[in-house]
Amino acid sequence: MSFETISVIGLGYIGLPTAAVFASRKKKVIGVDVSKHAVDTINEGKIHIVEPELDIVVHAAVTEGYLKATLVAEPADAFLIAVPTPFKGDHEPDLSYIEAASKSIARVLKKGNLVILESTSPVGATEKMAAWLSEQRSDLTFPQTHGEDSDIRIAHCPERVLPGHVIRELVENDRVIGGMTSKCSRAAIELYKIFVEGECVETNARTAEMAKLTENSFRDVNIAFANELSIICDKLDINVWELIKLSNRHPRVDILQPGPGVGGHCIAVDPWFIVNQTPEEAKLIHQARKVNDSKPNYVVNKIIEYAKKLKTKQVVCLGVAFKPDIDDLRESPALGIVFKLASLGYSIKLVEPNIEVLPELLDAAGCQLVPLEVVFKESHKQVVSILVAHKEFKVSEKLRHVSPLDFCGVFPESTECV
Repeated sequence: MSFETISVIGLGYIGLPTAAVFASRKKKVIGVDVSKHAVDTINEGKIHIVEPELDIVVHAAVTEGYLKATLVAEPADAFLIAVPTPFKGDHEPDLSYIEAASKSIARVLKKGNLVILESTSPVGATEKMAAWLSEQRSDLTFPQTHGEDSDIRIAHCPERVLPGHVIRELVENDRVIGGMTSKCSRAAIELYKIFVEGECVETNARTAEMAKLTENSFRDVNIAFANELSIICDKLDINVWELIKLSNRHPRVDILQPGPGVGGHCIAVDPWFIVNQTPEEAKLIHQARKVNDSKPNYVVNKIIEYAKKLKTKQVVCLGVAFKPDIDDLRESPALGIVFKLASLGYSIKLVEPNIEVLPELLDAAGCQLVPLEVVFKESHKQVVSILVAHKEFKVSEKLRHVSPLDFCGVFPESTECV
């Protein structure tokens, strides 16, 4: 197949880098997003998110005429859907964004097109996407009814990149590619081989969907062990960071680092897709989710306990992103911790070097975004808590000397690590 024009639906943390990398290979790329701000920013050769190297790649792609952004889908040879899959109700997957994206491209589909769902999804979502497309275009045939002879090829290929390293990992990482038929898989592999240097491994759509959920559930279970261990060590007056370091000297032990919870658009979300579909079977996965979801409450209680000792309502929280050195706040446990403390009447100063404006939720709660230097003024009258291990905190000798509550191991030798 020939892929000269590629359309990426959803220009967020995955869609925009993917579009930019395709464009860097001299392919015409049409990015589609519902946000006029995102579209206008990209068309100026700029980016609306923080990701190392992405600004350079986007600027070059737009300047050279290989990448443009639009609000409305246009014809292309291949379409990649990279839109959010949040929750609704009690951790029930919300596929409305995928449905809307499917309907938006349906009118411009033509025979021979390839449609790939990249959004992390519950098992069966790719088949639902195919059904939505079929409902809109009865003049075309799809794999669920016509198999290998279908007019449209459909596949699932989940992203598996690390924020902060997305550009490199898009190119270098292996990809799991699951088509609804073998021809669908092969077409998708041909597309990704435009830029992927890792191996493109063929499977079916359902297995590809489950692979991404499995990868992140595995990590979630391991983090839950570390988080539970930190709570146990706190009760037994043991430095958990030293304990993990010692335990990991065993040749077959590799315990992860605890933190204030689990955040992001993957690890904190994907296991629930498995639990939602198989609640009776996914007992360990479910328990890990409960452990990690409960950790922020534990952190809040520790901060309150320390504030009572200092007889203060002043709290400085360091970090609100879901992981170090990025601006992404999605599913951030730190965000929830800060909001909970503010709602309980604590005066919150927040240090987050990766954002310039507080999210509306925290702004409305009366939180203040301040530089790190503020921490060192009257530190004896406020609780200083480290919620995210940003590099700016790790290199600050002054911060070490204010005896912060360290929930993420910035100063692992400190007795105040919890």
